[in-house]
Amino acid sequence: MSPEASPAHADTNTTRSGDLVRIEYDLWSETGGTTELLDTTHEEVAQKENVPAPEGFSFGPRPHEIGGDRFPNGIENVLVGLKVGDEVDREFAPTDAFGERDPNLIELFSMHEIERLPEMRREDARLDVGTILTIEGRRGRVVTLTAARVRVDFNPPFAGRKVHGKFKILERISEPVDQVRAILELQYGRGAEFGVEHHGKTITLKVPERSKFDIAWMAGKPRVVDRIRSHVHPETIRVVEEYVTPTPEKKAEPEASKAAPKSEAEGEPGTTAAPSPAGAKRSSGGAKGEAAADRKA
Repeated sequence: MSPEASPAHADTNTTRSGDLVRIEYDLWSETGGTTELLDTTHEEVAQKENVPAPEGFSFGPRPHEIGGDRFPNGIENVLVGLKVGDEVDREFAPTDAFGERDPNLIELFSMHEIERLPEMRREDARLDVGTILTIEGRRGRVVTLTAARVRVDFNPPFAGRKVHGKFKILERISEPVDQVRAILELQYGRGAEFGVEHHGKTITLKVPERSKFDIAWMAGKPRVVDRIRSHVHPETIRVVEEYVTPTPEKKAEPEASKAAPKSEAEGEPGTTAAPSPAGAKRSSGGAKGEAAADRKA
């Protein structure tokens, strides 16, 4: 039996690893009898838990790659084999979520070592419990500190916690343009801001203005191209960045300078041209003659 005829491939509504879908979900962590909301697509859930949304964030269904790296493997595996419209409500042990806590990943550093880190040399740098540091390529959280020593925990933030998740598969993303936008959103973000065109076997991406010099886009572009190749299978991917040279505005001439030539030509009052010295003398002489004639009369 060919792969195309196999039951696993005949049912297009059943999710497989690598499929692009749109989902809704709520994700909590549980430890010590307390529950903390980790992530949600529902605004009302976030408001109920008093979790503010990051700046520029909008709630709603999100694109997701089944079996990808958005969630831990234990959670991703649950999403494989679901049908569009299916809902899952399940608890996950730490080993199926963010892993157990490893005491060996809690390390002690001297204050001198910490002060030499690039992030601690900034003017606004502050060191406190909870501060995130990057040491030798690893990100860790400060758990204790004294005047001489700093203890940093390199365990994942939610390691050792049970996780409770609710998921719903809303739709499969199958149209090429929609797939490309989903890939952009997953690998970089701002998928709605890109211009996306699909003509024949060519995909064209028009990069938005604020992404042209964004280091995150430069780093994410190879992953975007790779995912487009594996999901959409185009022969050509065109990434277009347009830089338009601004045209300098032509300055308008002042109204006074426009009117000056007309005043001089017509001899109107208010002309800016000064009378010649000879003309001034003649005018002065004429005035004296008129005054003398008045006296004789």
